[in-house]
Amino acid sequence: MPDRNQAALDFLLSRRSRPAKTLGLPVPDRAALMPILTAAARSPDHGKLEPWRFIVLNAAALDRLAGVVEARGAALGKPPEDIAKGRQQFDLGNLAVAVIEVRRDSDKIPAYEQTLSAGAVCCALLNAALASGWGANWLSGWPAHDRGFCADGLGLAAHEQVAGFIHIGTETGAPPERPRPDLDAITDWAEA
Repeated sequence: MPDRNQAALDFLLSRRSRPAKTLGLPVPDRAALMPILTAAARSPDHGKLEPWRFIVLNAAALDRLAGVVEARGAALGKPPEDIAKGRQQFDLGNLAVAVIEVRRDSDKIPAYEQTLSAGAVCCALLNAALASGWGANWLSGWPAHDRGFCADGLGLAAHEQVAGFIHIGTETGAPPERPRPDLDAITDWAEA
């Protein structure tokens, strides 16, 4: 039998995201955030392309982005409730890390695998923040998929897109439990 890291397995079997609206102050400083980013950067990366990067967003940056959401929503003709929902994560946040997918030209690594690697970085960042004792939540929303928001708010190039916003802070309440998948319903065993 292989060596087992029971503490890591117990963490993964019991982990729960914390709703972003329940994350308060304090937030990790740069020194506390660096091991979390380092852990996330160890995600699977077929071809060693590093098809992702980080933008750390402090409270002032989040406040600015809330204004960009408002302007983009109005320019797109979005209903006020959609604009309000899009703003909410930026209005309420104190610290977030934008994980940016950076598409690399490659004859060997398809774009889809690069997208999966950026998603793995989001998950690893979320779990590293939780394992470090912080509350964390992975969000996206319509602004993350709007090219205007991405260019105006985050300065992204045409070959870049938001994989997710990982909000990090201090838990202000117990996270809710939610139903988990029925493994028997989603698992097939190919034995021949």
